[in-house]
Amino acid sequence: MPARLLAGLTAVVLTSAGIVGTGTAQASGNHPPASSAAPTSPTTPTAPTNPTAAVPRHAVTGYWQNFDNGATVQKLKDVDDAYDIIAVSFADATGQPGAVTFRLDPAVGYGSTDEFKADIKAKQAAGASVVLSVGGEKGAVSVNDAASAKNFADSVSGLMDEYGFNGVDIDLENGLNATYMTQALQSVHDRHGDVVVTMAPQTIDMQSPQNEYFKTALGIKGFLTAVNMQYYNSGSMNGCDGKVYAQGTVDFLTALACIQLAGGLDPSQVGIGVPASARAAGGGYVAPSVVNAALDCLTRGSNCGSFKPSRTYPGLRGAMTWSTNWDAANGNAFASQVGAHVHGLP
Repeated sequence: MPARLLAGLTAVVLTSAGIVGTGTAQASGNHPPASSAAPTSPTTPTAPTNPTAAVPRHAVTGYWQNFDNGATVQKLKDVDDAYDIIAVSFADATGQPGAVTFRLDPAVGYGSTDEFKADIKAKQAAGASVVLSVGGEKGAVSVNDAASAKNFADSVSGLMDEYGFNGVDIDLENGLNATYMTQALQSVHDRHGDVVVTMAPQTIDMQSPQNEYFKTALGIKGFLTAVNMQYYNSGSMNGCDGKVYAQGTVDFLTALACIQLAGGLDPSQVGIGVPASARAAGGGYVAPSVVNAALDCLTRGSNCGSFKPSRTYPGLRGAMTWSTNWDAANGNAFASQVGAHVHGLP
């Protein structure tokens, strides 16, 4: 999800979590990056039902690049088996507001769409979920009224049926409307009760339950699979204790995850998103050992830095990386080291 500048962030009041903090941050970098129910209000979340049985209790998510940007070019079949959720990046906007489509980039090397679909089925047969990611830094998809919400739901549902995707990933880095995105995702869920829904907000998007991204996550809490926030390309941000933490540290990962946990998300819906290598982002890369320490801190209360949460969250979903391609270029260090650690969590 490529670079974007965030400047002049002002004080943030974490009202729902009962936390107050202040600070400023700038971000730059390179992340080019499940039963039917009545629509849920973003302000009245329901308890998670965890209908996505195909997703393991602790899961590793990786973005697969449908383009060549200098990372290892892969077909889906080449993605390391450690990845439980593979987010195909990215869907494209159409001329119809809210609607998306998907086109294979010839640079990836597929000879046909049928070959790509066969790879999706093979990954699913091996136990992985394959979802379609919408957005990225340059993703110009806007869902801001009932008509565009319907177009989004219709097109995503159609692509799920056409390609066999398990669900959708929301990686909109230029803002979203909680009311209508919640409505759109609820509609997708109504049609595909076992849909896998993941999200990859930027850090600023999850600083308060009053932010639109956070409200969307709470609005679909009944079927949301995971929020894998991007803990990078961010600069320093507020933690749940009101202190400011610098990216690239174990405290940054744990203290910001705490905001989501205190703000209403179930631990099973929280994942740590990091770059697979220093080349994969403009800032915030941490070694696999740091990710594993943060996972231990949150789930077991061990290997913490200066920040230690007041309780542990053994049900934490896991970790995410941008991207499987950058991971391959880095010797699959994330898949082998973080992947094994995630799968060994309590």
